[in-house]
Amino acid sequence: MSNPSYLIVGATLVSGERTDLLVQDARLTPVAPNTSNSSTAGAIRIDAEGLVALPGLVDLHTHLREPGFEQSETVLTGSRAAAAGGFTSVFAMANTMPVSDTAGVVEQVMALGDDAGFATVRPIGAVTVGLAGERLSEIGAMAHSRAQVRVFSDDGKCIHDSLLMRRALEYVKTFDGVVAQHAQDPRLTENAQMNEGALSSELGLKGWPAVAEESIIARDVLLAEHVGARLHVCHVSTAGSVEVIRWAKSRGIVVTAEATPHHLLLTEDLVRSYDARYKVNPPLRRDEDVEALRAGLADGTIDIIATDHAPHPTESKESEWDAASFGMVGLESALSVAQTALVDTGLLQWADIARVLSQKPAEIGRLADHSHAFEPGAPANFTLYDPSSSSTFDLDRLAGKSTNSPYLGLTLPGRVQYTFHHGYPTVLGGTVVDSTTVAASAAAWKAGRTHG
Repeated sequence: MSNPSYLIVGATLVSGERTDLLVQDARLTPVAPNTSNSSTAGAIRIDAEGLVALPGLVDLHTHLREPGFEQSETVLTGSRAAAAGGFTSVFAMANTMPVSDTAGVVEQVMALGDDAGFATVRPIGAVTVGLAGERLSEIGAMAHSRAQVRVFSDDGKCIHDSLLMRRALEYVKTFDGVVAQHAQDPRLTENAQMNEGALSSELGLKGWPAVAEESIIARDVLLAEHVGARLHVCHVSTAGSVEVIRWAKSRGIVVTAEATPHHLLLTEDLVRSYDARYKVNPPLRRDEDVEALRAGLADGTIDIIATDHAPHPTESKESEWDAASFGMVGLESALSVAQTALVDTGLLQWADIARVLSQKPAEIGRLADHSHAFEPGAPANFTLYDPSSSSTFDLDRLAGKSTNSPYLGLTLPGRVQYTFHHGYPTVLGGTVVDSTTVAASAAAWKAGRTHG
């Protein structure tokens, strides 16, 4: 049994052009307005007046927590959150239990995503065994497994050993992989709790110096240049880091970098509340850092936005600041925050949002079958977003398992109204489709792919 066809009427492309879109057999084709022929007969009609059509968003940095930490998130609940935010593909970080450091674990994570059906889930492999930073993991086996892993990271921990980092870069170069570094000198940040500066002294919290991030990035871009390999820098948070990356790119070093939505909007001033929802790694920084990150995205120094979606159970956040876990959920709010920080300020256009939240992260992750959206015959992975609406971001907006969002209670613009993955809807009219229906649609898509 195949999935139904859909006719999207009056959508606005990022170019500003209005068009109708036919979704049929998991493919997407622009059609002339008011088209009525055999191809559109029987298609379910969706009114997309006022909605921006974006290619399916791709998150290069998601923590799905499964296996091992299912009390925080699962592949199913995390990919539901992804769909709610307009994402059709997510890359799952390796800090699970067991760690995603073998072919067996990464294949399991990918299979769970395929069965859930809300998004394409691509596992990220650990660089070192058990994230211990002592010896390389089974990088080659993961790369050649069914999961075809191309991104490797010990995120949550820095690959601090210079020789180990060099060896990892040399290894992934052989199959066009990339090492995604969590840039944090562990000695400079021991017991650190927030950005180092006047405010950390005032609040009596151990400071996290910007140089702890910047020094690792400086070392790693030089290693990448020496080896001739691809390097990706996770969650850049300081103005100095932007400058280091800008310098590296000017030398022709193959480095890419990401900024998170929260580092593009929130500042260290929120820590005054001692509300652990604002405790994150790397920490929220100064206004000057936020401005530098925005400018870096605008001029291409920073390549992408990645959420660093980091779910935690309630008890891990409702505690004293020192004892609370680091991290924020961010999939469901990413587009609204990007609109606030970048589009509504005039720094980026919607075409730029498509680049930094879809096209470029797919390219960095070597995501297969992520072609140019809205071309005839392109895979039907897209989202329809209403930029004109505005509402309070509340618990109803969260589709994952955890609620540690820093945006609860804030008024944010925009709302994802529809998300399509492999040609079937995962969000309809602003509501996430139930898991049973999506799983059945995913099974029908897989069956059609097998027999097509």
